[in-house]
Amino acid sequence: MAEWKKYRMYINGEWVEASSGEYFESYNPAEGEPWCLVAKGTEQDVDRAVQAAQKAFEHPRWASMTYTQRGKLLRRLGDLIAERASELAVYETLDNGKLIREMRGQLQYLPEFFYYYAGLADKIHGETLPIDKPDMLAFTSREPLGVVAAITPWNSPLYLTTLKLAPALAAGNTIVIKPSEVTSASLLELMPLIEEAGFPPGVVNVVTGFGDPVGSALTSHPLVRRVAFTGGPESARHVIRNSAENFARVTLELGGKSPNIVFDDADADNAAMGIIAGIFGAAGQSCVAGSRAFLHKKIYDQVLEKVADRASRIIIGDPMAAETEMGPLATEAQVKRMEHYVNAGRQHGARLVYGGKQPEAGGSGWYFEPTIFEHTDPKSPIAQEEIFGPVLTVIPFETEEEAIALANGTNYALAAGIWTNHLAKAHRVAKSVRAGIVWVNTYRSISPIAPIGGSHWSGYGRESGYEAIYEYTQSKVVWVNTSGEPMPDPFIMR
Repeated sequence: MAEWKKYRMYINGEWVEASSGEYFESYNPAEGEPWCLVAKGTEQDVDRAVQAAQKAFEHPRWASMTYTQRGKLLRRLGDLIAERASELAVYETLDNGKLIREMRGQLQYLPEFFYYYAGLADKIHGETLPIDKPDMLAFTSREPLGVVAAITPWNSPLYLTTLKLAPALAAGNTIVIKPSEVTSASLLELMPLIEEAGFPPGVVNVVTGFGDPVGSALTSHPLVRRVAFTGGPESARHVIRNSAENFARVTLELGGKSPNIVFDDADADNAAMGIIAGIFGAAGQSCVAGSRAFLHKKIYDQVLEKVADRASRIIIGDPMAAETEMGPLATEAQVKRMEHYVNAGRQHGARLVYGGKQPEAGGSGWYFEPTIFEHTDPKSPIAQEEIFGPVLTVIPFETEEEAIALANGTNYALAAGIWTNHLAKAHRVAKSVRAGIVWVNTYRSISPIAPIGGSHWSGYGRESGYEAIYEYTQSKVVWVNTSGEPMPDPFIMR
């Protein structure tokens, strides 16, 4: 135990112990063993962090900083992340088991989000209103909200934190981040770079621990003005209830049950690789995982055969190895969850095409085979519920209308893939499918320029892109009497 790394919390620019004095273990999924200790935060620690963030928000060091200056700090942070990308990627892989090559690629691209919001920081502006009163000038401005609470999940900790951190800071807010208790290490490793970039103490704070009490205390704290949450629907319901205490604005990114629709005129090889990428990339532990494949009956057998063949050749193993294509699941509970859904699929009459169990060579790690079901009832649990793992359901269709109905047949509406060489069809289906993100002849493409978000059980609000700035600012209107005359009648509205 003495050789395990020990992480404290980061509050007001200092590394601090939890008020409880306690730590909890964080596990390496590839080995199924603890590798570090993380401070176990309390309600008192949340209050300490939020108070620090509020003071930093009001302090001239941050409040009087120009938006251009804030942009320069964000650009500097992006540069520092670029320099440390490979090192930060190792911590991500150690903590959640994702492939080191995927994490390196993701971390090397992450600075682009900070550069984007660095450039946007001094372009947040209002407008002069063409008001209908000749003796009045009216204009709007956009102002920061105050303290932001960010609750982040375990599947892509630094990427999903960045989607909240970059626009929040660009807009002039301060932030308290509660990372998943499963993956706290990489975010804490980022904090020295926050300091080195020049952000004043208290602007960025991290409180580690569990949803109860840390998450609950943070999302209901009276000084929190904005809650940005990524996670599951059940946890989101708690967040919404908590926000009733402080009337904080809330945005929710809650995952999905995303469809990949393959028409008979699609490139079968490309579509098969897109399906593989959508569901077996990141071991299916992705908010936008393409967990439902709808294949036109004319090419159903052909595409399914290609998907099953490639799935059978996926190299499962150590996520630190260059040749590995699928690493472990992030937690032991995720393995049990996969087993539950495999059993449910069989019970509801689906045919297991491939996978469905832990691989024999998995050792003590939390590995699970890529799994494919066909003859799936579209209303069965495996076709309706977010599994968040490498489990694919394959369902045939005949008409465009049927494909759209099947795609829209769940409570989720985050992402969708459309595979066709027919341009008009692509546009028709993209318009008709309920999803906040639609990819055509590709999948899992991201950019800081493009918004991310869904509706219904996939949440509301948008992250990334210019739209995110509106989530972290509020509008103020200013009226100026230009006539130089006193108000004529104080009892009549002007």
